Parts: sequence; C-alpha cells; structure tokens
Amino acid sequence: MTAETTGEATDERLRRWRLVLGGQGGDGTGCALSGQDAAMDRTLEALYGAGGGTGPGGAAAATARGGSPGSGPRAAGLGGSAPQVARWLGDIRRYFPTSVVQVMQRDAIDRLGLSALLLEPEMLEAVEADVHLVGTLLSLNKAMPETTKTTARAVVRKVVDDLEKQLATRTRATLTGALDRTARTSRPRHRDIDWDRTIRANLKNYLPAHRTVVPERLIGYGRAAHGVKKDVILCIDQSGSMAASVVYASVFGAVLASMRSLATRLVVFDTAVVDLTEELDDPVDVLFGTQLGGGTDINRALAYCQSQISRPADTVVVLISDLYEGGIRDEMLGRVAAMKASGVQFVALLALSDEGAPAYDREHAAALAALGAPAFACTPDLFPDVMAAAIEKRQLPIPDKEL
Repeated sequence: MTAETTGEATDERLRRWRLVLGGQGGDGTGCALSGQDAAMDRTLEALYGAGGGTGPGGAAAATARGGSPGSGPRAAGLGGSAPQVARWLGDIRRYFPTSVVQVMQRDAIDRLGLSALLLEPEMLEAVEADVHLVGTLLSLNKAMPETTKTTARAVVRKVVDDLEKQLATRTRATLTGALDRTARTSRPRHRDIDWDRTIRANLKNYLPAHRTVVPERLIGYGRAAHGVKKDVILCIDQSGSMAASVVYASVFGAVLASMRSLATRLVVFDTAVVDLTEELDDPVDVLFGTQLGGGTDINRALAYCQSQISRPADTVVVLISDLYEGGIRDEMLGRVAAMKASGVQFVALLALSDEGAPAYDREHAAALAALGAPAFACTPDLFPDVMAAAIEKRQLPIPDKEL
C-alpha cells in the first residue's frame, strides 16, 4: 500500500469519525467538512446535537421545557415549523438510505417531540412511511384535523399495501397446506399420501428379507372441501405499546379473511372491546377503527371472544398482548383454561412485530404457560407457521423457549 493510499484511507476514517462525533471543531479529528458532507452534518446536528433531546427547536422546544417561545439557548433542533421539518425530511432522504431514514424519523419523533407536526399534510407528504410511522399516526387519529386525514390515509394505505404484497402469498400457501392436512383420508391418491405417517402406521408389516414395509393402510392428505374449516379470532391489545403489532395483525386479519376455508373475526380492546370484523375487507379501515392508548382489560376481551365461539374444536384464538392486565387476573386465566379444555387452540403472542421480545408481564406469561399456552413474541415472517401449527393442532414453533 502506497503512502498516498494510506493517507486517503486515514482521511476517510477521519471524515467518518467527524460525521459520527459532530461537535463542530471540538471533536478532536481536525477534519473540516464541506459540500455534501457539511450538509449531512447539519441534518445530523439538527437531530442529535446538543439541544436535540429536549424537544424541537424554537417555539416547540420552549413549550416542551415549560418555558415560552424564545426562552433559553438552542444549540440544535428543527424548529417549530412544519415546512422546515419537511425540508429536513427531504434532506435525510437525499443523503441516507431508506433504512437509516426510518430510524432518524423515529428518533426525531421521540427526541424532538414532532408528533404534533405530523398533523400537517405537507409534512406527511415528506416522510418515509413505515410501520412505526403508521403506529404514530394511529395514536394521533382523534386529534387529526379533517384536512390531514386524507393524506394520513394515503400514507397508511401505502404501508398496508406493501405489507400485504410481502405477506399475503406465503400466508395463504402455508395455511392452505395446513387446512388440507387436517382433512386426513385412508384412501388417498398417490400424490396425497403422507408417507411419514403411512410408514409409521405400517411398521408392523416390515419385511426384513426385503428391507421394506408393506403399506397395508395408506394415510394421506385429503384435499379440503369448499366451505369453512376453521374459525380464527384475532384478539388485539390496542394499548400504545402495541402499535406495530396492531398494524401487522390488521394486515394478517385481512389476508385470513380472504380465505374461504377460514372464518376470521378481528377484535381490538383496551378497557372496552370493539369488533372490527365487518371492516376486514380493508385493513386501512380496521386501523383507523382502532384507538391506540388507554388501559387494558384482557379479561373483558376474552369474555367477548369466548361468547363468539360456536365450534371449539375447530377454533383458533390468537391473543396479541403484552399481558399487562388491568382487569380481573384470575378470571382472565380461568377463561383461557376453559377455552383450552373445550378444544380451542389458544395462542398468546407478546408482540407481532419485527422487534425482539418486548416488555411484558412475566407473571402472567408464566401462568399462561402453566395452562399449556406459552406466550412468546412473533415476527411477521413466523406468523404463518404459528397459525399453521395451531390449525393442525401440533406444537407451536416458539422462537424463544424461555418464554
């Protein structure tokens, strides 16, 4: 490596450290930024600079600190103006990849208190839409002026449509296979023979001399006939911490509702219970029918779900909740025990999101596990397999055995 090449590598490292550290000339790198690098630095400084954690700059920052507009110094921030924030959002989209943009948007909402500015149509048009942004918009639904709702619905629909494209095909294929396999037959066509079960059922007919099994009885997958084979009830906690789970569950609910072999019901709850089954043909309507935030009464929600069960042996109930119960704990557990005793397949998901295991009530999770209903976090890509296992009444693919 030549001295010139070594020098270029050193300069590049200093440049990267300068962008990471910020701090103008006091970061110790001795590296000056210009052109696009300086513009990138300004966008980072506005969010992560010295004043970035106390609320947006200007009037918004002063209000967040309990002061008046103009009180106190401002070292960083985006200002209280939606046009200025929209320009900043445009800048980060220009300089950073989409995955980084989405992280910076979430940090801006959390660190600078920009939720109120999401009520401005021009800002919504500038954001990079993702599941977390949808969750924030849903939490602001009641405060959203009519002039903003049309733009907000367009943002939500884009995210929902993208999710449906990603999730629908595999979900339908996985669950269709599970439904087919639940219809066993003793006279299967050759392509429908379940060889694993057939061999195990005929091991007594093993012929050592020929090293083979004579299949006296064939076991196969019967093709599911038309008509409803299973009932599915999605029971979704709509407390504020479950925002991403609500988004994914609504999309999956719409996909399940499109399958003729499943009768799908979607129920959301906080301290009240709302049945959104009639809205399942459009997950955007489902999402805007939710109200994120408030308390939690799992017992009341399960009581309603229990009242909707007419075929226990053919019903799957999926509770999506962090299990922080504000209702009657013993009754909640009693309902789960009663449903399982009647033949219902009960699934408890602590989250349905891309993140890892969330904060949850460990005592309630342990109590459900003792009833034979282990509670675990589930990513969207695993959800079809979880549902298939529940439909086939086999062991659930739990990603973390500790839960």
